Order: sequence, then C-alpha cells, then structure tokens
Amino acid sequence: MTAQDVRPVAGPADGTPRDALAHNYHPLPVTVATAEGSWVTDVEGRRYLDLLAGYSALNFGHRHPALVEAAMRQLGRVTLTSRAFDHDLLHPFARALAALVGPLTTGGDASLVLPMNTGAEAVETAIKTARKWGYDVKGVRPGEATVVVGSGNFHGRTTTIVSFSDDPDARRGFDPYTPGFRVVPYGDADAVAAAIDDTTVAVLLEPVQGESGVVVPPADYWPRVREVTAARDVLLVADEIQSGLGRAGTTLATETWGVRPDLVTLGKALGGGIVPVSAVVGRRDVLEVLTPGTHGSTFGGNPLACAVGIAVVELLRTGEPQRRARELGVLFHARLRGLVDAGLLDAVRGLGLWAGLDLDPARGTGRDLCEALLARGVLAKDTHGSTIRLAPPLTVSAEDLETGLSALENALTDLARDR
Repeated sequence: MTAQDVRPVAGPADGTPRDALAHNYHPLPVTVATAEGSWVTDVEGRRYLDLLAGYSALNFGHRHPALVEAAMRQLGRVTLTSRAFDHDLLHPFARALAALVGPLTTGGDASLVLPMNTGAEAVETAIKTARKWGYDVKGVRPGEATVVVGSGNFHGRTTTIVSFSDDPDARRGFDPYTPGFRVVPYGDADAVAAAIDDTTVAVLLEPVQGESGVVVPPADYWPRVREVTAARDVLLVADEIQSGLGRAGTTLATETWGVRPDLVTLGKALGGGIVPVSAVVGRRDVLEVLTPGTHGSTFGGNPLACAVGIAVVELLRTGEPQRRARELGVLFHARLRGLVDAGLLDAVRGLGLWAGLDLDPARGTGRDLCEALLARGVLAKDTHGSTIRLAPPLTVSAEDLETGLSALENALTDLARDR
C-alpha cells in the first residue's frame, strides 16, 4: 500500500475529506515529497533550500549517503531487540560516543553513555539521574531535590519539562505541575548562585537557547556557573540537543567557553535525520546510580539507532562538520549583520551556522517573514513574535548559503516596502 492508496476519512455531506491528523502544529503551506542534501522538493515539483534542518536534526543534510548506507545495511540484519537482550552494536555505539563526547565533560575518558530515543527523553533521563544521585550520593533528604533552570528554556514538552517552562503555549492547561524546579533569569550567573542551596542536585541549562531565538549568554556566564556548581557539589547538565554535534562550530557548544559539564544531553543530529536517537553522556559515578529496573526504554539503543549513531560519530570524528560550521558561519553572520546595518533586521544572534533574527514588529511577524521566504524557495521557521531561526545543514555549500541569504534580503526588502 502506498500513500496514494490510503483513502481519506469520510467528511461532511459536501464530500470534503475530513482531516484525520491532530492539529498540534501549524506548518507552512508546503508538502515535502523528496529531499537530498540541503534541498527538498514538494509534491508539485518545486524545490526549496532548507535553512531549518529539522531544528539541527539534519545537521548532515537530507539523506547523507554514509548515514543512509549505514541504515540500509542494518535494515538487512536486525532493527530491534529491546534491551532485554544485547546486540552487537550497542557497546560499540556507547564506546564511540563516549570517546567523542566524554572528554568534553568532567567524565573524561571514563564517561558512560545512556542511550534513549528523543531529546525530551534524554532530558527526563538527566533529571531522574540527577535526583537519584542527589539522594543516594549527595545525601539530599527524600522528596526535597531541586533543579535550577533558566527562564526562556526549551527542553521538550513532557509533563515534567513543561512544569518549568515559561512558554504559555507549552505550559497552559497541563497542570498540576511537577515540583522541584527553580527558574532563574537565563544569562544571570548570580541568580544561579543565589538559587542553589543544600537541596540542589543540578543546574540544567541550554548553552544557547534555540527556541527562544538562538539566545547566546554573556561570555562569562558558563564559566561562572561551572565554578559555582563545582564549589557547591551540584551537577552541571548541558542540554546540547540543538546546540551540539557541530552546530556551533564545535562538537559541543560548551567548548566555546572552555567549560566541561558533568552530564550532556544529546539528540536530534545524533540520529542523522534517519531515526530518533538521543543519549545522556558524562560522569560514570553519576550515571551508575541507575540500576536495572530504575530506568529504560524499549527502543533506546536499538540496533538501527546504534548503526546510524556510529556513522554520525564517524562523520564528527573527522572534525569536518565542525570546521564547515565555523568557516561558513563567518560568511553567514557577516551577511546577517549587514542586514542589521541596512536597517532590514533589528538584531541578529548566534554561533556557527545558527542564528536568531529579529524583525521589526511593525514590518510583520516571524511567520510573515517565513512565508515570504517560502515564496522565494527557502524554508525557515519562526519562533516567538517577530523572531525566526536559521539553521542550515552543516553540509550546505557556500553558493547555496549565499542563495538563501539573498532570498532573505529580498524578502526583508519587500516587507519593509509593503509596510
């Protein structure tokens, strides 16, 4: 059976098909049929340059040959065993990821890897681990563990995570909320220090806040947070699900400030745009508080995920994606700053091949700008108000990047003229 063979759900008396899909997204009016590299093609045959890259899930572009080959090879062997049994790629995947990321954490060469599926699952895993470590090792009284988080955060949409979100769309209507979190202003290291007490088991932060509009903190923020957490025996957990694995021009964005967190959550790009793969990586003594029965996932660390994950690590091990993000990032941000200087944008922020763009609200919303880009054959995504995010694949060519930025300039010029 193909997609064309599936009959639409019977609709109203006028014969209009009733949509069977729950309406929890408001996508741009484009329906993708095929994709390759930095480009997608819709059902009508029109091509678009993808400058969103699946919120960093497509760091290596669509259908990267090495990743597709790894997946296809594994599809012919075994795809799922569940963690009731071992399989021949589980430990190689863990060793490969630990070797790549472990030295960038305080876990060093002895780091452990706990594989899961989605980014939100990785964050939930880190929270559970930090709480259990707090009770079993630090000696926090049962039921009193607290975690400090930053305002404007986005760590997922599970009920625990939305409990400490300040985004009303993600939070409203999903109470009662999970207790045990203290929200402080993002970028304010003094606020983090003031929120820590004897009940604090972890500080959980994004190195750069993607959903908030690619917000980059002050240069001294992460070093100061690292200093205070180490002094107070509090775990520093970096959510690198969007910022990690090359996006910022380094393997982890925390390298930008010379900081090594205790635990790192990874996802999105770890699956190479092929399958959902996530993981928590870091200190062995912390992750060892989890024992059989305390945490798990049927699909976490499945053979297909491990095959793709190993191939992703191999790409990153060369340093080429990170180098491209740094070098193309220079061109990227120079062009974007030029649009600010020309009065077409209010502000630009970002690292590597990642940027948040603020449009003058009088000229339109972020959605307006994304629709204008869509009309010019470029895919991007708005976030809040008049802000959009750009996150090209790290494999994008300089020529394609210039094409996208020229389309952006034209779209902004037309919006300025029309208002």
